[in-house]
Amino acid sequence: MIANLSQRNDHPLNFGKKKGKEILANFNGGQISSDAGIVWLAELDKKLRITARFAGCFQDHRHLSYLNYSVHQLLAQRVYGIALGYEDVNDHDQLRYDPALAIALEKLNFYDSPSAILAGKSTLNRLEYCPETILQQQESRYHRIEANPEEIKKAFVDIFLESYQTPPQQIILDMDVTDDQVHGHQEGAFFNAYYKGVCYAPLYIFCGHHLLVARLRPSNVDPAEGALEELQRIISLIREKWHNTQIIVRGDSAYAREKIMNFCEEKEGGNYVIAMATNSQLKLRATNLIEKAKNEYEEKLLPVTKLMDSLFSKDEDLEEVRKLVPNATWFRSIYYQTEKSWSRQRRVVTKVVYGSEGLEFRHVVTSLPPSQITPSQLYTKQYCPRGEMENRIKEQQLDLFADRTSTQTFQSNQLRLWLSSIAYVLMQAFRYHGLRKTPLSKATVGTIRLNFIKLGARITVSVRRIVITISSSCPYQEILAIAHSRIQAIPNTS
Repeated sequence: MIANLSQRNDHPLNFGKKKGKEILANFNGGQISSDAGIVWLAELDKKLRITARFAGCFQDHRHLSYLNYSVHQLLAQRVYGIALGYEDVNDHDQLRYDPALAIALEKLNFYDSPSAILAGKSTLNRLEYCPETILQQQESRYHRIEANPEEIKKAFVDIFLESYQTPPQQIILDMDVTDDQVHGHQEGAFFNAYYKGVCYAPLYIFCGHHLLVARLRPSNVDPAEGALEELQRIISLIREKWHNTQIIVRGDSAYAREKIMNFCEEKEGGNYVIAMATNSQLKLRATNLIEKAKNEYEEKLLPVTKLMDSLFSKDEDLEEVRKLVPNATWFRSIYYQTEKSWSRQRRVVTKVVYGSEGLEFRHVVTSLPPSQITPSQLYTKQYCPRGEMENRIKEQQLDLFADRTSTQTFQSNQLRLWLSSIAYVLMQAFRYHGLRKTPLSKATVGTIRLNFIKLGARITVSVRRIVITISSSCPYQEILAIAHSRIQAIPNTS
């Protein structure tokens, strides 16, 4: 990003002499950007029409004759800013002078005038902020851009479906909730004892690296609040295009609810793998399994104990010896029905671990039959990979500022969450199309930004061309060239 040329400091900065040479710094470098990689991202966006798709979910009530920036330009500038690492609209008061971002947004008159050519914070704020006192945005003086929430939610699923050339045989939908700490008086924020703070509790649904749902919720609701509604919505959209794809719903024990499981069971080709809390009945039915795990552990412990006794004194701490012995792990599935909450018997897989730390239980309820998958495979291969979703949420919050919900109204904070989510969709598209089968094919959004987006470059302009001259020491030149060729090969989306 470059500073406003009209406000630059023309006085050189002296860093003294080093080995007889005076070191000076100034701000007369001209058109230089630290964000040259945004041109790659914008080219991919142009091919896939990601921001254009979401821009179509907004109703623009402004007078066309007075517009300098379309809704698409405003949305793209805000999303590109988030991808570049600028979390607030305030950042755009300087970012609006950046020549690389101007090229990405096809505002190519930046070399004709020293004045800003991109939208500033006040203009961008009209896109994402709507005071709760405004009921009819077409009648508002300052906030006349209206989002259509249903269309935005649908666009996430549509982009996911279009990312596949042919319907997959199976997909897994991962559900989870996280905390979004707030530090003001935001509408809908409450104190949550579990998260130990005032926060929101957004609900996410991913399919692998693809984001399907980012729903902002108050933190005083049930952890599964809205999950069934979102599943019904997105599975219905998926089924319109993919009739035979097997859909597996996966989540932690917060989602082991009768309505969610019953919905999956009634849907043809729908299954679930959901954790559930233990209870006295499940412990009682696992008595034999506990004995087997305990006996196996003791058998493995005995020769180690004898060896330690022969080498060391009898006073050696037995607890330290026990830690050297691997835990004994056993799996078993049973058919179980709760006394009141479940309408039918369901398969429950129990994992029993016995070791130096004592006894540990885990349970997973599933609609997948034993003939299709064994208890150990169900737990280790189907359920445990659910933890990978945590990395996607971390990317959302740590790298793309999804927790920057600092406006007053709940509606505006939901829109901010969606803006971060759009930035994630764009970065995921770059990871897939540009970095696939490269050493950084599984890099996080933060790593992609650092290595491929935050590129220092000098931008020179002539009558016939604009040249972006990136540093010769750029460490990922070859991968950037590969990404460029792949992006150019993508056919334009109509």
